[in-house]
Amino acid sequence: MSSHPVAEFTSPSTWALVEDKFSPYAKETLTKLVDFVQNEVVPAERVFHAQIPTDPEQRWKVVLPIVTELNAKAKRLGLWNLFLSKAHYPDVGVDLTNLEYAVMAEIMGRTGHLASVATNCAAPDTGNMEVFARYGTATQKQEWLVPLMEANIRSAFSMTEKGVASSDATNIRTSIRKEGNEIVINGHKWWISGAGDPRCAVHLVMGQSDPSNPDPYKRQSIVIVPANTKGVNVIRPMQVFGYDDAPEGHCEVIYENVRVPEGNLIAGWGRGFEVIQGRLGPGRIHHCMRSIGVAQRALDIMLERVTDPSRKTFGKHLYEHGTIVANIAKSRAEIDSARLLVLSAAYQIDKFKAKGALKEIGIAKFVVPSMALQVLDRVMQSFGAEGLSQDTPLAQWWANLRTLRFADGPDEVHMQQIGQRELRRVPRLKKLSAQAKKKEQELFAKHGIKAHL
Repeated sequence: MSSHPVAEFTSPSTWALVEDKFSPYAKETLTKLVDFVQNEVVPAERVFHAQIPTDPEQRWKVVLPIVTELNAKAKRLGLWNLFLSKAHYPDVGVDLTNLEYAVMAEIMGRTGHLASVATNCAAPDTGNMEVFARYGTATQKQEWLVPLMEANIRSAFSMTEKGVASSDATNIRTSIRKEGNEIVINGHKWWISGAGDPRCAVHLVMGQSDPSNPDPYKRQSIVIVPANTKGVNVIRPMQVFGYDDAPEGHCEVIYENVRVPEGNLIAGWGRGFEVIQGRLGPGRIHHCMRSIGVAQRALDIMLERVTDPSRKTFGKHLYEHGTIVANIAKSRAEIDSARLLVLSAAYQIDKFKAKGALKEIGIAKFVVPSMALQVLDRVMQSFGAEGLSQDTPLAQWWANLRTLRFADGPDEVHMQQIGQRELRRVPRLKKLSAQAKKKEQELFAKHGIKAHL
């Protein structure tokens, strides 16, 4: 098998399966990324958390020095904006396929969020950059895409609403209306990731612009709102199991009579759903591969923990207990299975774009986060109470993974879509069964026998 360093951190057999689909450039970039994550980002993880102020106000005003240092190193190495595929964004993209980036996203996921931030491949900026790259005008790209690609600013995507069942985006109530040459926005959003960052310069806001349109999927539009616009009120950071994810956060935001020029409209009136579907497809795969990276890193941590000679219970080392060995085996199998599922989805996106890979994306979206949560739960169990504490990254990783069962559409929505898709196969299955039954009867008649059952 290949001696590429990625095999040590993922799966030698899986790498052998996809290696011939990697260009020389992709292999070289992957080699540099593996080294960067393991030797630069992993050692910086605890420094990152230590640099976040404990003061409840100051923690939202700081740009962490370690992130700035990692950004500079990643840029020098060419490990920058790797998620933007030239195949889909020829004017700004990197010469990587979605399949190639999927493997890289897993490596970045080994550090939770930090490696993605270090390489300017972190949500929500990734999806927002894709929106500007695909749908933005030349002026919009110059004003927002260029500084986002340089990591000079950060951004937020504002969709989920307080008091609204936002998993069905047709329920979104935020008002977006044209008034003269301006667009006026009024709405109450929450869980708006990135809105707390002091560098957050722009929000992409989704709302209803044509509520009476007979087509519910043409009622929504998306508007560019500079973060410092009058009427943009960041109310508070939300907490996920007590974690606020400062300095970026997931914030409650009220837009009160916010006015922006009509030129801030993205793509055109009524095209909000089209834009978010183009934005969410690849992003869901990025989330899934990073989740696999977290699960794999957690399993690695578990292996070190259970083989620690100082850890004995009931006269045995931890690794000598059957339940521990079984949990290791289950985790290994689940991680490797999920990885193949996601790589398949990434490959389908490359061949047929996101719209042609909806089944694969949907299955991965509800399978992978649950898998990773199960793995993390087993790892935490092997640590005892320490696994729930701030002394390991496990609890925060678990909390972040749990959000992915809601983010970009809850599990139930994806399950519903996949189940309905499967049910559409029934007429064809019945036809095939009828043909087989007819052939069976002919065979019984030919051989002059009757069925025993």
